[in-house]
Amino acid sequence: MNSEDMKKLLEGVKSGEVGIDKALKKLKDLPFRELGFATIDNHRELRVGHPEVIYCEGKTVEQVKGIVEFMLTKEKNIIATRANKEMYRAVKSICEDANYNELGRIITIKKEKEKYTESYIAIVSAGTSDLPVVEEAYETARAMGNKVIKIVDVGVAGIHRLLAKLDLIRGAKVIIVVAGMEGALASVLGGLVDKPIIAVPTSVGYGANFGGLSSLLTMLNSCASGVSVVNIDNGFGAAYSASIINKL
Repeated sequence: MNSEDMKKLLEGVKSGEVGIDKALKKLKDLPFRELGFATIDNHRELRVGHPEVIYCEGKTVEQVKGIVEFMLTKEKNIIATRANKEMYRAVKSICEDANYNELGRIITIKKEKEKYTESYIAIVSAGTSDLPVVEEAYETARAMGNKVIKIVDVGVAGIHRLLAKLDLIRGAKVIIVVAGMEGALASVLGGLVDKPIIAVPTSVGYGANFGGLSSLLTMLNSCASGVSVVNIDNGFGAAYSASIINKL
């Protein structure tokens, strides 16, 4: 339940269109609902603007299915990250509307009428190997109601590819930059645009990449202003932050 839903409910009670018992039924799960293995934060959208998102890694298939089954009663968009095919099949068995991005390992269920922002988020990636993180960010941002464009495989090894897309990138309200190896793309773009950049280091790279640590440190030590950094491979976190900025 978001602030608009709460306002409508209270106005309905005030006008007499909604009975006390019906209102109580809607409010009984606030602020949370305990499922035994999970405690669902129903109050989150009211507080921060977006419903709780399911992080599937480490959960069992039945746990993921149980959480989704309850969240479906709220008629809100659902996002489940780091999900495998077995989890998707279980969710699909209880909701035909479920979609699965296999590369991004993310399940999305759209229950709300689609309405996207006029301004857009640009997701720019250095290489094709970074696409799993790109897809996670893309699906998250779209499910949160944002117009999104993807510009992929434009890393610094062939910088002319990036420059050819610069006008499109500059038109975005916020830019997500996804890069592994040495992670230089975020700094390069930071010196070319006047929009906030959210940099996502990926674990793509050879041994000295240290599973994404090299690109993380490069991004954190960027000399370009306006570059913020999320955790390694955290496409979801980047998209969530970008969504907040895009809707300001």
